[in-house]
Amino acid sequence: MTGYLTTHVLDTARGCPAEGLTIELFRLDGETRTHLRTLVTNADGRTDEQILPAAGFATGTYELLFHAGAYLDACGVPAESPRFLDLVPIRFGISEPDAHYHVPLLLSPFGYSTYRGS
Repeated sequence: MTGYLTTHVLDTARGCPAEGLTIELFRLDGETRTHLRTLVTNADGRTDEQILPAAGFATGTYELLFHAGAYLDACGVPAESPRFLDLVPIRFGISEPDAHYHVPLLLSPFGYSTYRGS
């Protein structure tokens, strides 16, 4: 397989890449949720490595867990109790073993969006 997974996180409230945001990757198999790795975004809002490189890439269902609350805390965004967005899970399927899957996150303290990018 030659496919791989990437992301890009943009802070739409501040108008900049979301640097220092922790992202966890899980593989889902029915009710079983297996942690594969944890990465942190760089100054460009991307991870320094592919989240799921070709060597570990497989079809199936996955979840990216974005630690938005900790990122917003670090940026000095005033916190409500509890914070409106804390952990942002995005579950998605990989059906093409040789494709590039790009799952970006556009984030603000009160909303987010995602899409399958290129």
